[in-house]
Amino acid sequence: MVRSWFKPVKIQYSEFIEALLSDDLNAMNKYMNIIAAKTFSFFDTGKSCSGEPEKSYHGFVLGLLVDLEDRYIVTSNRESGHGQYDVMLEPVKKEDNAYILEFKVKTSRESLEEAVFSALKQIEEKQYETALTERGISPNRIRKYGFAFEGKKVLIGNTDSGMGFDVNSVWNGNCTIRMGVFR
Repeated sequence: MVRSWFKPVKIQYSEFIEALLSDDLNAMNKYMNIIAAKTFSFFDTGKSCSGEPEKSYHGFVLGLLVDLEDRYIVTSNRESGHGQYDVMLEPVKKEDNAYILEFKVKTSRESLEEAVFSALKQIEEKQYETALTERGISPNRIRKYGFAFEGKKVLIGNTDSGMGFDVNSVWNGNCTIRMGVFR
């Protein structure tokens, strides 16, 4: 009986974390849209929101990532490269992937897809992966995600950094950025 107290416990992550760790964009988008529709308020995310709406979304996603504290060093709004990223997950074990998350609130002049592209473009242009590569994490182990928000709608896209992502090709439509589809 006493031995069972010391057996390793398998941590169960939320559906969002499981989807993130398995690079399942459709599941990430589905989860985020269901949760956003159930929990977000216009007062949290709209123009009447005190401060910037992006801060509400940022805090929400950070809250989802708390479960990863056993596997990742979760940092927010720190400098790396030539700017300040929104969220970075640095793996405790070097064989795990690292993650950079950038959030954008859709403007009236753009689509959700364009806001995701803008987030991904910012990650590349500002070279947010610098802090991770300086710590010895291989660029092909760094996953980059752009999150776009509009009220209770969310769209998440990513690019595999091991594929030689080129910011200019994204803007010109020559590079395939994977977007999750939520129906």
